[in-house]
Amino acid sequence: MTREDERSESSERASGRMPASDAEVREVRTDGGDEVEIPEVNYVSGSGVPIRGNDIDTDQIIPARFMKVVTFDGLGEFAFFDLRFDDDDNQKEHPFNEDRFQDSSVMVVNSNFGCGSSREHAPQALMRWGIDAIIGESFAEIFAGNCLALGIPTVTADSETIEELQDWVDANPDGEIDIDVEAETVTYGVPESDDSGANQNSESSDAGQTIDVTVDDAQRKALVDGVWDTTALMKSNAGAVREKARELPYVDDAAIPEAE
Repeated sequence: MTREDERSESSERASGRMPASDAEVREVRTDGGDEVEIPEVNYVSGSGVPIRGNDIDTDQIIPARFMKVVTFDGLGEFAFFDLRFDDDDNQKEHPFNEDRFQDSSVMVVNSNFGCGSSREHAPQALMRWGIDAIIGESFAEIFAGNCLALGIPTVTADSETIEELQDWVDANPDGEIDIDVEAETVTYGVPESDDSGANQNSESSDAGQTIDVTVDDAQRKALVDGVWDTTALMKSNAGAVREKARELPYVDDAAIPEAE
């Protein structure tokens, strides 16, 4: 198993995209009797990585020369490539190059993140690097839609709140960030308990810092209800699509695929 595969499996379990129980899965039956599982993304939990700067476009997230691929496999290693390496492939200063952020799964960004071209390779590269959710000031609309298609929440907060969270992540690279998609909250700074179960810090800080964030209404419903995976939904309705195709006079029967 490659590093990208290992990160993908562990991050999916942490984010809710690989649920721990059947209760967290929306099961849709196809006409053939198979079950199409769409995980409900109610929350995401993981350590953070701060990516500072406004108007970071999709070409910075994944340069165009790495998009000449048949599948998205392997794109993770090329995320932010030109920001991470010089022309001689020497590392530059960038959070994705820092050892302390290698297991991070929640990215904290600034305004208009994901602007530029609508390439879906950008969120694919981030997901395959290990990103499960993105907290930011604002996102380009198409980028946010492409993230939703992968089950990646993009939640927003004001500039001051985001900067404070980025500073906290910088100082606490192993600190946990919990995103409650349905409640539209982000909690961080919850102290870890020692071996005896007693909290290491005072009771006043037990709950950590909880901030209100905004999740687009349609995105929140799709994630929480487990209907964000449009490919799975299309598969689950394959029978209805075939029946409708047979009713259309301009569709040749030979062009209608048989049920699997």
